[in-house]
Amino acid sequence: MPFRFVHTADIHLDSPLRSLALRNSELAELIGDSTRQALIAIVDLCLEEQVDALVIAGDLYDGDQTSMKTARFLASQMERLHQARIAVYKIRGNHDALSKITHELVLPPSVKIFGARAEAVEFTRDGLAVAIHGLSFAKPQAPDSLLPKYKSPVSDAINIGIMHTSLAGPSNHDVYAPCNVLDLHASGFDYWALGHIHQRTHHQGPRTVIMPGMPQGRDINEAGAKTVSLVTVADDRTIMVEEHLTSVAQFERVTVDLTGISEWRDAASTIETALEQQRENTPSPHLVARLRIIGQTPLSWKLRRDIDLLQTEAEQRGERIGRTWIEKLELAVQPLEETGKATADPVIELGQLMRDDVIARPGFRDEVSEMVNELLADLPPESRQFAGHDEASFKAFIDDLLLTGTDDITARMKTADRGES
Repeated sequence: MPFRFVHTADIHLDSPLRSLALRNSELAELIGDSTRQALIAIVDLCLEEQVDALVIAGDLYDGDQTSMKTARFLASQMERLHQARIAVYKIRGNHDALSKITHELVLPPSVKIFGARAEAVEFTRDGLAVAIHGLSFAKPQAPDSLLPKYKSPVSDAINIGIMHTSLAGPSNHDVYAPCNVLDLHASGFDYWALGHIHQRTHHQGPRTVIMPGMPQGRDINEAGAKTVSLVTVADDRTIMVEEHLTSVAQFERVTVDLTGISEWRDAASTIETALEQQRENTPSPHLVARLRIIGQTPLSWKLRRDIDLLQTEAEQRGERIGRTWIEKLELAVQPLEETGKATADPVIELGQLMRDDVIARPGFRDEVSEMVNELLADLPPESRQFAGHDEASFKAFIDDLLLTGTDDITARMKTADRGES
């Protein structure tokens, strides 16, 4: 009989809400619970497929978590696997190394957590010899390759290596236990179960090297359907890999072009059509959309003035479609060029003056930054993330705040000048 296992990584169980705009409590609850639902889906898959093992290639936890609710939930899911005689092989990644739960949680004996020294677990499955190799992060940082520390492949066995690594280090990831994919292919291992990078990649070559990505995205920067790998090692040692959907909520960017549209109801209908099309192409149970509205339209000033109303309209259209949520609405519309005027538009000139003179002054920006910092000081830590997580993202937030404010003021003056309601 073949040896079958599910390979996942980077679950980040009970990860706190990140940049999500929490104007919708139901959406916040959906996303807040989504990593748990992903783990349930993974365990369900293991049970339905009657696999031999679940392999978790690091970052089961999310940083310095202390909640025993997380621990109890994890233990309950591991117990489901234990009762079905499904083994679990897990290594600690950089986030797991920070977690206090890691050292306090008691899991069933069928769960093998590899330590900071390389180990190999050997067994025979219906005549097929299998060796599972693992090595955990001892500390959150791992600047050097861990590959040389792994034990040599066991002769005449299927060798499965579990590693948490940033590989060659993509530009949007910090470097953790870097190694070369070519070295993994040359290592003599039959399958490398990787973790750390949140985007799924099958690294082609003589061996099977899989980075499964995360099973559930947490914000718009982790968009797309999320999956795990169901791996079958046949009696003749051939390996087959199948993707299985696990994400309960799928983040997607949806662009809507309103060029030439002059009526509010037509704009709302165009948004609904775009959401319907994306919903049809979304395999996950829930679509969480970031709407970007573009185009040249006479509605531009009204849309900007009434952006909250527009978002409410979009949310209602999403409810009508079903399981379609609006995470955020971004406006990038432009007004129609007005021709035939003898003089420039004074409102537009005033808006340009605010951009070029007022908000460009360093003293003004410093005053606004100070006001925002005073506001942040009055908020709990988990509610401060909207303003960025470091100096660069805070500066970008202030830039966006000032430009958006200028556009909002201009829009209100422009619609008042036209007598629009």
